[in-house]
Amino acid sequence: MTAYSHKPKRFLERLYFQDGGNPVEGICCAGFELSAWRCIPFAEHLIEWLPEYALPEDELSVTHANMYVKLKQAAYRVYTSVKYAKRGEAGEIALHAICRDYFNTLPISNRVFYKSASNDVIKAFDMVHARFPDSGGVELWLGESKLYQDTNSAIVEALNSVADHLEKGFLKEQKLLLGPQIPKTTPRYDELIELFEPQTSLDKFISSGVFVIGILANSKACSSAGAVTPAYISDLEKELCSIRGKLEKSGLTKIVRVVLVYIPLADKDQFVAEFDKKLRGLQ
Repeated sequence: MTAYSHKPKRFLERLYFQDGGNPVEGICCAGFELSAWRCIPFAEHLIEWLPEYALPEDELSVTHANMYVKLKQAAYRVYTSVKYAKRGEAGEIALHAICRDYFNTLPISNRVFYKSASNDVIKAFDMVHARFPDSGGVELWLGESKLYQDTNSAIVEALNSVADHLEKGFLKEQKLLLGPQIPKTTPRYDELIELFEPQTSLDKFISSGVFVIGILANSKACSSAGAVTPAYISDLEKELCSIRGKLEKSGLTKIVRVVLVYIPLADKDQFVAEFDKKLRGLQ
């Protein structure tokens, strides 16, 4: 048993899921309480995932004696800047949680490892997980999260980022940086680390990859709803359809495997502010 054997209790509800094609796609929602979108509970849930998102596995040994210290360390590694409005870490943690909770992925590299200071902005994958399908083999789950005011800007920027990440020079750099970070205690370590060896073709690296795109943005359906109903889910599916259309038009799904996750927000600014408030309370 490892530290990753334990997960926070599920909060985000998967309202829609379509498997078997490319992209695999889903909608996860924070839901409603007393006819209001659950903004604060959503932000609180992300704090539950904070240590796992920010700390490597060997630092996740938590007891009653070091619980606060671990939370404080994790909070400082995310960011300390007062200019939080345009930061996307809340979206990255949400995508991390969904992949861990619904797809049983395993973190193999913490993005904050790259930071020399807690407020650094890093050009790297937002998430690096591994998944071990029952059918065999190893999948690299490489995440790109966008937390924006509107879905159109979010998917456009996500597609641009993934295109940049698929450049030869960037992928070679990532292989060199990520490989040494993978804990030797990771299941099927030898099979996994082979993908990061300099001698391994980038073709094999890419074919093992699943590019996960998380879109968190203001939703007309979410802002006007007060409960999860069939009509609400139908409206969200229409919004997802628009996002998927831009993905398909880009041609990305002809090159790599994609998982598209849509997390609708009633108020992006309030959500980011509540997350910042919770994070800052630990610093």
